[in-house]
Amino acid sequence: MSPIIKKKGEKFTIPSKYLLFILTLLCTGLIVLTFSTDILSAPLSAVGGFVITPLQNGVSKAGSWLNTRSKELVQIRSLLQENENLQEQIDQLTIENIKLQQDRYELTNLRELYNLDSQYDEYEKIGARIIAKDSSNWFHTFVINKGAEDGLLTDMNVMAGSGLVGRIVDVGPDWAKVMSIIDDNSNTSGMVLSTSDNLMVRGDLEQYAEGMIRFEMLIDNADRVVEGDKIVTSNVSDKYLPGILIGYIAKVNVDSNNLTKSGLITPAVDFEHLEEVLVITQLKQTIGE
Repeated sequence: MSPIIKKKGEKFTIPSKYLLFILTLLCTGLIVLTFSTDILSAPLSAVGGFVITPLQNGVSKAGSWLNTRSKELVQIRSLLQENENLQEQIDQLTIENIKLQQDRYELTNLRELYNLDSQYDEYEKIGARIIAKDSSNWFHTFVINKGAEDGLLTDMNVMAGSGLVGRIVDVGPDWAKVMSIIDDNSNTSGMVLSTSDNLMVRGDLEQYAEGMIRFEMLIDNADRVVEGDKIVTSNVSDKYLPGILIGYIAKVNVDSNNLTKSGLITPAVDFEHLEEVLVITQLKQTIGE
């Protein structure tokens, strides 16, 4: 019987000490072979490179993507906060800009009233603000915030812009209603300033849709009245003080009777944009007396 291999029936076994010796030799040989040649490391490196390198690239790209997204999120949060701050600043600046525009608009109106007051310094006046108006696009009737307590009376003349607006037709304790010269019920005795010829100014809302008001009953046999002539309130008017600018002749027509003329006037006041007015605190009768 062999001292190395013992057979027992069909099976055989190797003694442990021989098996350990064989494995030791095998490992030693592999170590020497690995350090001295690349016969084993080259295939393993190739296999490792084929498997591990793509995995490393994938992990690197994933890390880079996550890092980029993280930075973008930080930037987005920062931009959102900055945008919110800028929006607050814009809202504040918008409010300030609106206020400045309103102040400038009011200043312009007040300057116009001041200039108007200077032009008619022979009359005593009081300023008032419009607090209500009719439902149309134009101020043909409106309410101001001054009334009987401020000394206002019916038929007191009202001015704005560059001339005549109308007259007070109703008065309350702290309010007054004004009917303007463009109202359909308004009739104003006027005069051509350059010729002293009298005429009648008729309110006409339909005509004012084109920015004009009508005049009638002009006697001008010498044909001296031309476009651009100033129309002022007449000395013979029973409601209006004399010499207040109404507007300018825009068109003159000869009537069918060949005796009188009629036509259109461009008003001196913008009846679409009114806010403040001047009320002359003297009546025509008072001046007459």
